[in-house]
Amino acid sequence: MMQLKKKDRAEVVAALIRDGERFLICRRPEGKARALLWEFVGGKVEPGETKEQALVRECREELGITVSVGDVYFETEHEYPDLRVRLTLFEASIRSGTPRLLEHCEMKWILPSEIPEYVFCPADVPILERLAADNAQT
Repeated sequence: MMQLKKKDRAEVVAALIRDGERFLICRRPEGKARALLWEFVGGKVEPGETKEQALVRECREELGITVSVGDVYFETEHEYPDLRVRLTLFEASIRSGTPRLLEHCEMKWILPSEIPEYVFCPADVPILERLAADNAQT
């Protein structure tokens, strides 16, 4: 009988960085899982780190910025073919530095109304639906 491989589980954090009405999205590079899809900056929580510490580290590694981590905006779980993720999106603000492309191939500041123009990682879809709904109420 064939054993099913247990899927890797990952605790993932991401940052909702706003500039007025717009928010920052980044495009995954070619050669990585979910290549060329758009996402929020962030990554996996390492052993011994809090979610907030992981987010500060990931923003520094990926964009060369220091962020202040605020409240949790959204939490979701998603099962990819290769990975099960538990994603926590935090409100965050840039404390120092200017975002630079250190790991991604592109970044943009977009309005919630522009969300449909981009193809995002599937785990981000419920977050984007909430962002669009929150924007519709204002």
